[in-house]
Amino acid sequence: MGRIQVEIRTSFGRLIVEGSSAREVLEALETLPENFIGELETVVSGKIASARDRTFNGIVKPTDIGPVLILKDSRALTHYEAVGLILYFSEKRSNKPSQISRLLECSGINVQVSSRLNEMAKRGLVYKPTPDSSEWTLSPKGERWIEEEVLPKLRNIS
Repeated sequence: MGRIQVEIRTSFGRLIVEGSSAREVLEALETLPENFIGELETVVSGKIASARDRTFNGIVKPTDIGPVLILKDSRALTHYEAVGLILYFSEKRSNKPSQISRLLECSGINVQVSSRLNEMAKRGLVYKPTPDSSEWTLSPKGERWIEEEVLPKLRNIS
């Protein structure tokens, strides 16, 4: 008899559970801890974050309230990029819309943060780790976007 696979799509990729029967697949899924996917996303994000160079002079300045963008010309950024950068440099890559808005205002950028976050979620760049919470987190896809597209673009401008 062949193998049975169940594919679970997450913000960081696919998780595949496999067994030789439907019962075996169900039993494997039942043995997963209650918040397994959420914890796995946290570990994956942490591994990615620890490998990254966080010194970005001329782009961001850490402050008591959080990261503030210090670009010479903030018009070089789209609103999506500005929100993404604030999340990227925030602790645990997470923040609340009100705090993101405050940090962007301190950066001299006026953005409708809630609208941008919802649009970014549709693109898979951000997600809510807890659906009932107002906090948003940069997804691994969003982190790659910042690292591979946004930061290089800003380094070329500086």
